[in-house]
Amino acid sequence: MPEFLDLHGKTSKVLRALADAAMRRHGLHLGQNHLLALLWEQDGRTPGEIAAALNVTTPNVVKMADRMTGTGLLVRRRDDRDNRLVRLWLTDAGRALREPVEEERRLIEERVLADLTEAERACLLGALAKVHRTGSELLGIGRFVD
Repeated sequence: MPEFLDLHGKTSKVLRALADAAMRRHGLHLGQNHLLALLWEQDGRTPGEIAAALNVTTPNVVKMADRMTGTGLLVRRRDDRDNRLVRLWLTDAGRALREPVEEERRLIEERVLADLTEAERACLLGALAKVHRTGSELLGIGRFVD
């Protein structure tokens, strides 16, 4: 396996495990924090809008929203102007998670980057941004994707 893909895969798994443990402390499943973050920015988005922003399918968002509605973090309401659309809205419980979840994510980032200098951090973030952009472009043109 190519070196970058191997190291990136291993790193992603470790970071995912750290994030999963942190989110579970707040009663969340991995990924739900990303849905919440989008609603913290702009409440009342549709599942399709959220799916596009997270680069997942709408059915995945609907399944996640079902679970989060069941735990009291979200409510669904029909759009006022277009009854065909459903919008997801935060409850008080969903809004209350913002500060502790963002703090957990900040602490994880701080700890995993602790051994890096400021210059190394800047270089890493810049390089990852470029890799992300290129990968996104490749997805957009369908290259390497069946």
